[in-house]
Amino acid sequence: MKSNILIGERIKNLRESKSVSIGEMAERAELDTAQIEKIEQAKDIPSLAPLIKIARVLGVRLGTFLDDHDESGPVITRKDNYHKGAGFSTSNATSHRHMDYYSLSPSKSGRHMEPFIICIESVPEDVDFVLSSHEGEEFIYCMAGIVEIKYGTETYVLEEGDSIYYDSVVPHHVHAGNDHDSKILAVVYTPF
Repeated sequence: MKSNILIGERIKNLRESKSVSIGEMAERAELDTAQIEKIEQAKDIPSLAPLIKIARVLGVRLGTFLDDHDESGPVITRKDNYHKGAGFSTSNATSHRHMDYYSLSPSKSGRHMEPFIICIESVPEDVDFVLSSHEGEEFIYCMAGIVEIKYGTETYVLEEGDSIYYDSVVPHHVHAGNDHDSKILAVVYTPF
């Protein structure tokens, strides 16, 4: 929850520093005003798509919301030092949190890729996943369990060791498959 509060505070501070009203942000990001207010107040745990849209409106990279400090040289993240960046929900309408993101480069400045280890909780079969889309590309490598990716009208299943690379502009959703938790390495690229 602390990380979601920090994300909300950073978004609000950036929005206010650029003299962008919540209404203007909502219109430009094609989001609801109430959703932006909930994100800024850490009452909503958004998916990546709204955060990417907000970053585009504010003219910053997605990592700006997740960074702790900036390093211009190489950044090494040791296996015992993953920093939990945020937790995200299955959709904006539900608060069931099912993904925990661990940033692998929170201190790298000027990056265009966002590498994460993501632990995905299984969700009930009756959850109606909301597909999202945003500019950029994503690469996913399944480290443990089974992962399902709904991509447009297709569904792809990844087992341990499998990977997928796709354009994020196509509506998609990533979730654990086979009623078991899973773990992935994900790299999200968003053009700036």
